[in-house]
Formats: sequence, structure tokens, C-alpha cells
Amino acid sequence: APDTPVERLSAGERQLVEIAKALGAAARVLILDEPTTSLSAPECERLFALARQLRARGLAILYISHALGDVLRLCDDLVVLRDGEVVGSGPVGDFTQDRLVSLMVGRQLNQLFPERRTPPRPEAGGPAGAAARPAALEVKALTQPGVVRDISFTLAAGEVLGVAGLMGAGRSELARILFGLDPHRSGEILLDGQPLRGGPRRRIQRGLAFLTEDRREDGLCLEASIADNLALVTLARHCRTPARWIDRGSLRMAIGRMREAVRLSGAAADAQPARTLSGGNQQKVVLGKWLLAEPRVLILDEPTRGIDVGAKFEIYQLIHRMADNGAGVLVISSEIEELMGLCDRILVMRRGAISGEFPRERFDRERILAAALHTGEPAPASAERT
Repeated sequence: APDTPVERLSAGERQLVEIAKALGAAARVLILDEPTTSLSAPECERLFALARQLRARGLAILYISHALGDVLRLCDDLVVLRDGEVVGSGPVGDFTQDRLVSLMVGRQLNQLFPERRTPPRPEAGGPAGAAARPAALEVKALTQPGVVRDISFTLAAGEVLGVAGLMGAGRSELARILFGLDPHRSGEILLDGQPLRGGPRRRIQRGLAFLTEDRREDGLCLEASIADNLALVTLARHCRTPARWIDRGSLRMAIGRMREAVRLSGAAADAQPARTLSGGNQQKVVLGKWLLAEPRVLILDEPTRGIDVGAKFEIYQLIHRMADNGAGVLVISSEIEELMGLCDRILVMRRGAISGEFPRERFDRERILAAALHTGEPAPASAERT
């Protein structure tokens, strides 16, 4: 409703409000900074169609994005920046996606996603040749009226499981319920075979971690230092005396190890406020905060939103490393290509329910999107609930 406070809207809905506000300003020049990061594929197409109409009417548009396919499809001319300097410019016809990647990261990047070793499967089934592992997270008939209904799935230890769907499908709401931020009326959540109850504090102690979709709003203390942000979840582990004094030497060593593990910019000092970092480095700090806790299950909601392709590749490597070390990873993303390149299996949600399931050997963009839209396209025969 028009009188709904913006603070109650999801990140994607806030993005749509911002776009509508900009388009209603009757401007001659329109600057769009990462306008599609929270939008579904159909919503992106509507935005692109509108941008073309505005361009035809004489409006100049400056379109800033890390979505390389979008800029190649939409724009007339390109300017590529790296470390605050122009490293390439010219008509869009002079560029390919590979050339853009090389210019942006300063080196040749032969692939957008790291290689994935043979994925694990839950003990009850999975693709042939995949190593069976026990379930890390089990969700059984999870229901909260108006939010999610009859959600059931299993996440194996060492598996990267994607969740696709349009805005409003209930993906982020599901993640919040799993982490104990929101209630559920019925159903069961099991972590390592034991019921998961209580709020976020208890679930963190059990080995659950949750990277939210809005790092600046929910993931970081922007005015606090990099070191303080990295230590937020695990600070109690470095209290060594009955008086709970912090062992600063132990804490510094842990922070140093994590900085190296997530490849945080060497130019960023530990005492530097988190707000001064780039989007990619901010996301690495949020991820590093949770990795220090060595979680059994890691829930990632839009983990690469608004960051450059080089930082994306490094975050993908970290996700695979977590899975290789035995953690179950649940990845929510609005980018189907990202899920297909990163995950071992993809669940599709629509209107709060699971509408499809796709193992890696059956990944197909059109069929995944059809399951999200519920167009009547049949899901693969092997896509059964785990």
C-alpha cells in the first residue's frame, strides 16, 4: 500500500521505490547505480524496456553495474574503472564479456566460477558418483501462514544448495525462520539430526550462520573497525580468565588469519571503519566474521550483490572451500547463472513453497525460471524432494 513505511519493505521492494522516484523526477540525465541488484529477471526486463523508451525520448542514462551481460545488452558506450582509474572505454561493440572481466580485475580470468569437485549427496540419494555424506540441515514441513508453506528439504554436509525464485517468493523469509529471527507455526528444523530451537544466539552456538541480503543494514557495524566487525561473533572465544578479559593477542592472530583467508585488501588497516571499504571488501568482512565461527551450516542471502567480478570469484572460492571442509552451504540468489555456476543442486521457490528441484546435471536456465514463474513447464523427472 502507498502508506506502507519503507523500512518494512524488502531490499528488492526498496530498490523499486528508488527507481520509481528517480523516473518521476523529469530529469534530463538519469544515473542508475546497480539498479538490478535486488530485482528478479522479469523485473529487470521491465526496467530495461523502460530505459530504452527513455533513451528514445532523448534522456541520457549513466548505467553503473557489475552485471556484465546487462551492460553489453543495454548500453551504447562503455567506460571501465579499476581502482578509481579508467582502464578502458569505447563503443559497446569493442567489448566482450571476457575483455571486460580482464580489464576489471587486472588479469586474465578464464572462468567466472571456480571448478567444483565431485559434489556430495545426502545419504538417502543423489547423483551417481557423488560421495554420500550425512545431512547437516533437515527441514520438514516448515509452515508459517502467509510466509512459507510445507517447506521440506535436506542439505548435506559439504553441499552447496541454491535457492532461486522471484521477489516475494519467500526465500529471505525462509532464511530468517531457519536462523530464528522469525517464528514458524509448524514443522521441524534439524541441525546434525537434532532439533534446532531458540533464537539466533542459541543457533549460532549450535553452528548456524546467516549472511543477510543487506550487509550495510544488517551485517556490519559501519562505524566500527574492520577488526571489531570480524570479531563480533567469536569474541567470547578469546576471553581467557574468570573475569572475561579479552586475550588480545589471540584475537589479533585470529583476525589476521581470517583477513588472509578472505583476501581482504592489504591497504585496509584493522582500525579502519568498515564504512570506508568497497562493497566487495565489506562483504568479505561479513563473510569472514561468520567463517571465524566455523559453522556447520552457512546461509548466504545474495552473497555477491553489488560487488565486482573479481571479488565475486574470490567469494565463490570461499564458499566452495567451506563446503570442501564439510559445511553445508545454502545460497539464496536472484541470479540464476550464479546459482548454476556455484551450486550442486537448486531449489526453486514460488509463493512461499518449493516449486521445483534441479540437480546439477539437469541445470537449465529456462526450466528453472519456468518453475519460478509456474508457467506449466514440467520440472525434470529426477527433481524429487530430498
